[in-house]
Amino acid sequence: MATPSRGEDWLVDIGYAPKVRPALVVSVPIESDERVLTTVVPHTTSIRGTRFETPSDVRWLKDGSFDAQGIGTYPTAKLIRKLGILPADQLQAVESCIRLLLDLPGTADGG
Repeated sequence: MATPSRGEDWLVDIGYAPKVRPALVVSVPIESDERVLTTVVPHTTSIRGTRFETPSDVRWLKDGSFDAQGIGTYPTAKLIRKLGILPADQLQAVESCIRLLLDLPGTADGG
């Protein structure tokens, strides 16, 4: 079974219209007594330029962005293959978009 870590890009079966796409793991590793679920932010090549998108610049992904509005939690078994590890500055940018989306402290607009 996959053992994803925060900040890794994985190819994920997100389930609708049999869609497999790259996604960034944003959850912490699970422990043995917890549900085997992983939270990810999908990567898209359909950029809309919203405040919840973060451009990505890594060799294993096509030009596009991570879209925090698409955040979701899936069974870890849906993670197919690790693609790479996102650089720390790009991970921090995605985290900022998630905080903004959820109005969490640590953003210019958030509490």
